[in-house]
Amino acid sequence: MRITFLGTGTSQGVPVIACPCPVCRSANEKDKRLRTSVFVEEENKKIIIDTGPDFRQQMLREDIKELDAILYTHEHKDHIAGLDDVRAFNFVNQRPVDVFLEERVIPAIKREFSYIFAENKYPGIPQINLNKIDNFTFEAGGIKIIPIRAFHYRLPVFGFRIKDFTYITDANYLPEEEKEKIIGSQFIVINALRKQKHISHFTLQEAVKLINEFGPRRGYITHISHQMGLHEEVQKELPPNILLAYDGLRIDI
Repeated sequence: MRITFLGTGTSQGVPVIACPCPVCRSANEKDKRLRTSVFVEEENKKIIIDTGPDFRQQMLREDIKELDAILYTHEHKDHIAGLDDVRAFNFVNQRPVDVFLEERVIPAIKREFSYIFAENKYPGIPQINLNKIDNFTFEAGGIKIIPIRAFHYRLPVFGFRIKDFTYITDANYLPEEEKEKIIGSQFIVINALRKQKHISHFTLQEAVKLINEFGPRRGYITHISHQMGLHEEVQKELPPNILLAYDGLRIDI
């Protein structure tokens, strides 16, 4: 299985011309973070977790030509806004894309992309199959997916485990019973917005503590804002088994 980090940033972390901070002004490519998403390749199946506003740019950068399924963690705009661009995969692959999401997220998708679900469909609109999931194991393209319930302050979100890979973004709380699903994962990705306390995201210290609780072979930090600081400086603060992820990073599992 191969994992590609398509984006590791947030809407607070995308470099902008007007921002004077060192991260936004950095020449280091590892500081140029697009909105958070990962691409999973397993058994010739291609799965995306979240399609943020940078989805098209990320697909072009990584030269991704096939897409079998999309998993959504939750309905916030920085995680769903790129859905329209699946139409390119419809055209190339000549099939709809399966989308897996919990029932609460469906109205947000239908509201943001109402034309996809119109009775009289305009030619060329995205073609998707909505698949409702709950907190039980399901399959996407024949691949076993274990959802992990987490909380983004009060908003319930899903993380996902695929074999030895666990991915959790936009969260700051994991119930103890959900942690049991992570045990044994050799590669764990946890969000950390910044070093300072935040109402709905883990801090860097909290994410490191959580990763070490499971003792994986390797841990990764994602969903990083520019408030975290420069990649090279933050990486020096982390233990050897934990990496600050960056856009384009690939891991083979």
